[in-house]
Amino acid sequence: MTSARHAISPYFDIVTDPGGERYIESFLRGIALLRLTATNKGTAYTDEERRALNLDGLLPPHVSTMEQQLERSYWGYGRQPTDLQKYEYLRALQDRNEFLFFALLSRHLNEMLPIVYTPTVGEAVQQFGALYQTPRGLSFSPGNIGRARECVRNFVWSDVRMVVATDASAILGIGDQGYGGLAIPIGKLALYTVGGGVAPYHSLPVSLDIGTNRADLCEDPFYLGVRQERLRGDEYLHFMDRFVDAVVARYPNVIIQWEDLAKNNAFTVLDRFRDRVASFNDDIQGTGAVALAGLLSACKLKGEKLTDQRIVIHGAGAGGIGVALEIWRALVRDGLSEREAHGRIFVLDSKGLLSSDREVESYKRPFAHDLAEYADWECAGDHPDLLETVRGARATVLLGLSGRPGAFSGAIVEAVAENTDRPIVFPLSNPTSACEATPEEVLRATEGRALVATGSPFANVRLGETEFEIGQGNNAFIFPGLGFGAILADARKVTDAMVQAAATALADYTEERGHLEKGRIYPPVDELLEVSVRVAAVVVRQAIADGVATKLRLVTESPDLPTAEAYVRSKMWRPEYLPVRPSSGV
Repeated sequence: MTSARHAISPYFDIVTDPGGERYIESFLRGIALLRLTATNKGTAYTDEERRALNLDGLLPPHVSTMEQQLERSYWGYGRQPTDLQKYEYLRALQDRNEFLFFALLSRHLNEMLPIVYTPTVGEAVQQFGALYQTPRGLSFSPGNIGRARECVRNFVWSDVRMVVATDASAILGIGDQGYGGLAIPIGKLALYTVGGGVAPYHSLPVSLDIGTNRADLCEDPFYLGVRQERLRGDEYLHFMDRFVDAVVARYPNVIIQWEDLAKNNAFTVLDRFRDRVASFNDDIQGTGAVALAGLLSACKLKGEKLTDQRIVIHGAGAGGIGVALEIWRALVRDGLSEREAHGRIFVLDSKGLLSSDREVESYKRPFAHDLAEYADWECAGDHPDLLETVRGARATVLLGLSGRPGAFSGAIVEAVAENTDRPIVFPLSNPTSACEATPEEVLRATEGRALVATGSPFANVRLGETEFEIGQGNNAFIFPGLGFGAILADARKVTDAMVQAAATALADYTEERGHLEKGRIYPPVDELLEVSVRVAAVVVRQAIADGVATKLRLVTESPDLPTAEAYVRSKMWRPEYLPVRPSSGV
């Protein structure tokens, strides 16, 4: 029996010897080894490793266990006075020792998720230039896109499977952030690893810096991006073509997650590339799936079906239309005709209800209603506003993806409550400052009858003797499992059915783990890894059913879900130190 070797980079391989022991074979020695984050163990190198790898004398004499390193790192984290400084501390740790970073994040996920992800990452994006210390990922701009293949060849990892790429035109609720948007893919990929089992050396964060339309960024002396107006139209698409071609040329099995693209470009890019490379847009499909999962859970709590609901969605950007699409597909799957499903969903943008008698962007048109459908509603203007739509549509569900704080007034929430005993109200906009209403406001307006979930984390709410747990409709419950499942299947495409399967898997998990019995719409975030196991297993099976999987082992080996979940677990990366040995050729 021979050793199995996995080439990771020009600097190290991961080897499994004939006895099944895994170790890192390093082609680096000395100080260079301590600078590579994916091999650096810091004070945890043993005396034998220090001598063999020319590290003797370069480290403190004490050999630490990972447990000791974790205690010291968490103590340092706790000394940081602000959330942004905690973010900086964790990012510095990640750029020094990825094993330790992910072990720390795994152990304190509930506490640290709002730091490495929303809402703190939004502040880090805004101050990216001032905070910048260490390069990470790849950056493409009009200045180097003509050399895109050369740029990809420069990247350190040899087998990238997951790319998160952004042009930073629509970051969270804060809009165009230029080059600073790179912090979002970095944070998302951290969740792919800690919550989805994707090895950090299989991931690549990408900035697609096509410029910025913000004069204040161009005038900022610390700004690190291209100081020109954003590319548009054919120039923009040509730029994206070159990026995709370059990535696929080196990494033919890659999955691309598009992140925070402006709404028009988000749909255009998704449609343009989804048949050329396995890809999905988290703002459209991830948001849609997590909202659908929450809605399915809420319906179970009410003892009703999804097809019993009438749904109003406030916000018609990428997230709002993405949610509408996933709900529409679920309604059709559950037995409604396409027309009947359309008649249950009412989407509003800043001008009111989407309607066929006014000009709307092409991606909104599928959810426009004919004038005759609301001709008998009481409306003060030409098109129904939010309150008029809730009343006229007899809404039982109100979903917020508008980014407009305070948009769900007491009168609007009360109007939903007039249509049903248990109204479903999800103010899902991120960050916290953009939320349409606080959970306490919704619960007080409905005397505790509402089923509430939010996009950002909120504390529990107490009304009288009752405490309400507020579930977070966090996309992290979907995208790590969806992406990892696509990787394991070697999927040629991420299909709509795979996204629907991910949503259903999250809702099923929530029910099976007893969370519904406690009134929770979503699981707690410290169960993220377990959620991702379920989602990934279901996504792999759906990829096989859809005929887009190129790895078909699970057809014969895993016909049932428990076996598929065991397969997923066996493939997950874990933040554990491996022995490091020098290559005999060094």
